[in-house]
Amino acid sequence: MKLSSEVEILRDEVRRFIREQVDPRSRWIEENDAMPDDLLKMSRDMGLFGLTIPEEYGGSGLDLAGKCAIEEEMGQTNYGFATVIGNHTGISTTGIVAQGNAAQKQKYLPRMASGEWIGAFALTEPQAGSDPAALRTTAVRKGDRYVLNGEKIYITNAGVADVFTVMAVTDRSKGIKGISAFIVERSFPGFEIGRNELKMGMHGCTTAPLYFRDCEVPAENLLGGEGIGYVQALKTLTAGRVTVAARCCGMMDKLIRQCVDYMKTRAQGGHKLAEYQGLQWMLADMSVQRDASRGLVERAIDTLMRGERGTMEASAAKLYATESLAKVVDCAVQIHGGMGYMREFGVETVYRDARIVRIYEGSSEIQRNIIAGLLLRDD
Repeated sequence: MKLSSEVEILRDEVRRFIREQVDPRSRWIEENDAMPDDLLKMSRDMGLFGLTIPEEYGGSGLDLAGKCAIEEEMGQTNYGFATVIGNHTGISTTGIVAQGNAAQKQKYLPRMASGEWIGAFALTEPQAGSDPAALRTTAVRKGDRYVLNGEKIYITNAGVADVFTVMAVTDRSKGIKGISAFIVERSFPGFEIGRNELKMGMHGCTTAPLYFRDCEVPAENLLGGEGIGYVQALKTLTAGRVTVAARCCGMMDKLIRQCVDYMKTRAQGGHKLAEYQGLQWMLADMSVQRDASRGLVERAIDTLMRGERGTMEASAAKLYATESLAKVVDCAVQIHGGMGYMREFGVETVYRDARIVRIYEGSSEIQRNIIAGLLLRDD
């Protein structure tokens, strides 16, 4: 996909930053399950937190194509770091950019663009993950504020976030049309963030539950009006699924390069691994899966940037790229043999990180449901 010269320059800067600053800290991040403060500061100074925020609010104003180009670069490095930046610049800010009024944008976007305030997106609940219609968190209007009660789980960036886009039910009788979105600040009374969850992968990026106990949210923090929260969530997740798929392409790209280098240098039975046809075929399949995934990502980007709904295209890209990554990283471990199972070579880290992408922002099963539903609907 053709990118502007500005995006090409930014991508080169991100690539250099990853190589010189993020990669050398990746092992520390993995082992300590924390993100170095100086790395976040450098990210702020580079403008990484403002990638998708309009220039008038201090951001770079990247469109979806630009965002996906950066996400593919982010897929080449520590997954926790990529997630902190990607979640903030994706589903955690795009709702405010798209649905926020002038006052909300002026209040929140400049601080989010600078990285002073990090964002999080809160939809998932213990009883409502893939089924937003089952949300139990409620928001009741009382004078000049809403009072929120409920619980969210598995919220990415929760431990470091200052601004949360929260979905809550304002009118149970209207079903999904009774779900609204709110901008909630960390300091609001009645709002509590739980402990950081210990995860299989994605180390360095906090994931925690949120608790709302008579949490008071000013009425002016209602995002986009009552009853459109669910529609907003779907639009936000549609674009988010494409960026996840783009990051998967970057992860596959790096794994393939690692396998090529390893096969060319590692000998077994008197021959370089690159001489064994079985491994050659494995490598070929990995390359085809990456390229096909990239093609689906580009199709989804093109559809959404034309202003079309793009639900089918986004789900197809997310489904295929995440499932392909699972196959590619499994092959990468196999090609590396025992070394692929050892932490020092990094392949096993990607193996653990890659497992989450088939679950969050709509599981593979949900993507299949969406695709099949669109194919079978009566127009």
